[in-house]
Amino acid sequence: MPKQLLLIWAIICSGIITYLCLTNSSNIPAIDFPSIDKIVHFCFHFGFTISWILFFKKELKGQHANDYKAYLISFIFSVFFGITIEILQGVLTTTRTPDVTDVLANTIGATAGVFSAIGFRKLIDKIIGI
Repeated sequence: MPKQLLLIWAIICSGIITYLCLTNSSNIPAIDFPSIDKIVHFCFHFGFTISWILFFKKELKGQHANDYKAYLISFIFSVFFGITIEILQGVLTTTRTPDVTDVLANTIGATAGVFSAIGFRKLIDKIIGI
C-alpha cells in the first residue's frame, strides 16, 4: 500500500475525529448508554493511533528497530492530539467542556492501539507491504 494513501487515510481519520469532537454537541444524536462518551473516546484514539502507526511504519520502511519508533510516535501524537482537542473544546465551543477523564479514555485507547498493532505486527506489515 502506498505511503501517500496511508497518510491520506490517517489525515482523514484525524479530521473526522476533530470535527466530531468540536462540533456543537446538539448536532450529535444522544445515545442513552452508560459511559458512551468514554467508549467513543477510547475508540477514536484506538483508530487514530492505528492509522498513524500504519503510516509511520511504512514511512520508516518497516525496519524492526523503527517499528518501535512508529508505535511511540503514534502514541505520543495521539495523547497530545487528545489533550489539544480537550483544550479546544473549552476554548472554541460553547456546548462542550474539557474533561480529564476523556484524556484518560483517549490514552487508554491509544495504548490499546499500540499493543494491538504490536500483536498483529506481521499482519499489518503484510497489509501495508513491508
